[in-house]
This record gives sequence, C-alpha cells and structure tokens, in this order.
Amino acid sequence: MSKKISALSNLQQRLIVGVLGAGLFIGGIIISEWTFFLLFLGLTLLGTLEFYRLVGTLGIKPNKKLGMVLAAGIFIGTFLLQKELMPVEWLYLALPVFFLTFVVELYRKQPQPFTNIAFTLLGVLYIAVPFGLLHLLGYLQGVYSWEPILGLLLLIWSADTGAYIAGKNFGKHKIMERVSPGKTWEGWVGGTVLALLVGGVLALFFEDLELYQWLGVALIVSVFGVLGDLVESLLKRSLNVKDSGTLLPGHGGILDRFDSLIMVIPFIVAFLKIF
Repeated sequence: MSKKISALSNLQQRLIVGVLGAGLFIGGIIISEWTFFLLFLGLTLLGTLEFYRLVGTLGIKPNKKLGMVLAAGIFIGTFLLQKELMPVEWLYLALPVFFLTFVVELYRKQPQPFTNIAFTLLGVLYIAVPFGLLHLLGYLQGVYSWEPILGLLLLIWSADTGAYIAGKNFGKHKIMERVSPGKTWEGWVGGTVLALLVGGVLALFFEDLELYQWLGVALIVSVFGVLGDLVESLLKRSLNVKDSGTLLPGHGGILDRFDSLIMVIPFIVAFLKIF
C-alpha cells in the first residue's frame, strides 16, 4: 500500500510540476523577448552548473566560475547580436576568454588539470551553445517571434507523448538497451508520426515557417530528440546516477527535462538557415 501511495505522490508531483512548467515556459516565450531571455538565461546557468556537479562525482574539478561566465557570455552575447545591441566584432572577445581556461588552470593546483579544462569547456559547449543558438530561431525574421520557439517545444512534447503511448502499448524492439532499456523502435515510430501530424497543424496557424519547414523540424525532433535523450542517459550511466539533479520534483534535473531540446537546436538552426 505504501508503495502505491508513494507512486501516486510521485505522479502527482510530475503532473503539478509539468503543468506549472509548461505554463511558465509558454508565458515566458510569448510575453516578450526579454521574458524569453531571462527564462533561458536561467536555464543555461542552472544547466551548466548541474553538468559540473554531475562530473564532479567522478572527482573531476571543472572551473565552475569561469565556465559559468563563459556560458552566460555566449547566451547574452548571442541575444545582444540578434537585437543589434552589440557590434559583431565583440565576438572576438570569446577567443581570449576561451583560452583563459587553460591559463587559469595553471594556478588552480587541482589534479587532472587537462581533464578539468576539457570538462569546463564541454559544459559550455553542451549547454550554453545550444541555448544561445535558440535566439537565432526567435529572430529568423529579423525581429523576435515566439512562433518557431513555441512550435519547437510543442513538437518535442508531441514526440515524447507519441513515443510513450506507442512504446507502452506496442514496444518490443529496443533501440539501445544498454543505454536506455525503455526506448523502443515502436515508440520512436509513434513519436515520429505524432510529431509530423503536429507539424502539419502548426503550419496552419504559425506562419513564420512553411509546411515543409515545419515537417523538416518535426523529423529532426523525432530523430535527434531521441539521440539527445540517449546521450544524456549515457552520461548518467557513466556517472552511475539516476537523475541529473533534483531541481524539478518528479522530473529530475534540468538536463533530464531538456536533453532533447539541447540536442535538436543546432540541427534545426542549420536546417532553417540553409533551407
């Protein structure tokens, strides 16, 4: 009986946090570019810090302070460039700051210095760069528009929902059992079908992208969203942890909830900029 109560409590937590979180994100994205900026700046910093805490369980000592400065600089700089509030030449400042990671390590007197450098920069690359690129989606037309960003989130949620329903009812063939035993090819097909259907619907209401673009984004989400989830699962398995954090009750940490988004953003930006 206690197990049932505990499971029900966890389900209630997931539902409450999920609904509140969805409302927060939809509101933050739609209200203005500044609320969007603050929302994802917070995610960038929390996600980067969460990554550093995770790898710290292996005895690795990334330079958290410098890594957070780099992460914030990339996110804020990309935003200011899209707003035309910063000269593009200022991007060159990123190069000396990047190499400061090597110089500063000389004075930290920590074991495994080059491992520390590698994971400091990996945290910035894995978290801050994708979230920074999200600004390019918001400014595809030269001015801020929430449609591509909200549409992307809706596609990720629909792919997850379709995969869960199809996997639960028909799932038999594992995609990569050694990394994530619960993911099946049947679930992936269900997620892909629902994402494509939602992409078609989005094309009717969100006019920033054409039908073929929404369908292309849906396909990218269905493929690389799953890969993003598997990559994060691989990270957790290598560290022998169940969740990346405890910030979101019933949902784990930032990386647990946004692993798919982090992975798909670079591919979607490349797709939309080229086509």
